[in-house]
Amino acid sequence: MEKEKIAIVLGATGLVGGHLVNQLLSDSTIKEVKIFVRRPVAINHPKLTVNIVDFNEPVSFQKQVTGDVVFSCMGTTIKTAGSQEAQYTVDYTYQFQFAQMASGNKVAQYFLVSSSGANSGSRFFYPRIKGELEEEVKKLPFQNIVIVRPSLLLGERPERRIGEKFGEKLFKVVGPIIPGLKKYKPILGAQVASAMLNVSKSNSQNFLQLELDELFPFSTVKQ
Repeated sequence: MEKEKIAIVLGATGLVGGHLVNQLLSDSTIKEVKIFVRRPVAINHPKLTVNIVDFNEPVSFQKQVTGDVVFSCMGTTIKTAGSQEAQYTVDYTYQFQFAQMASGNKVAQYFLVSSSGANSGSRFFYPRIKGELEEEVKKLPFQNIVIVRPSLLLGERPERRIGEKFGEKLFKVVGPIIPGLKKYKPILGAQVASAMLNVSKSNSQNFLQLELDELFPFSTVKQ
């Protein structure tokens, strides 16, 4: 019988994180779901532990980052953040500090939602910070590290992202006639969440990186 796990979710109020929390709470192999958020959430469940924290004060909640698997799904846009510096803080600093705490507390598995095209050497800001985060978390002593690289994410978000809606419509028009765009095919946030949950139950590799096309087979959610 598979051991019941304690799952930790960072970015629980976002698109992927929100779906993941719901899926974890419904999964019989998960005995507790710990989320770390900045403000109270509307969800209530006997398996859910809500930690309201100040991400600028990581030492204040370091001892609470304990469990079996951490899913790092945090992210923002430059429009929401207000500046590149503020986006860097959310997309890199908060997530890396959290990963450091989790590895220091002997959490075995680590999942990171990154992005297609992530590259620390990119001249573009967003793929560069995603690539930098990937490289740094790879150095941490987790037993298993899984990095997932979805492209355009579909689903209802708390905030409206006009660019993503435009990208979705554009892909429907030009995607079928330009084969090279296949790697940028949109994917549902629920599909990414489902893929990560399923991989967490079966993966034994020290490091695994899943590109967009590799995520779909692991997901039990259909588009």
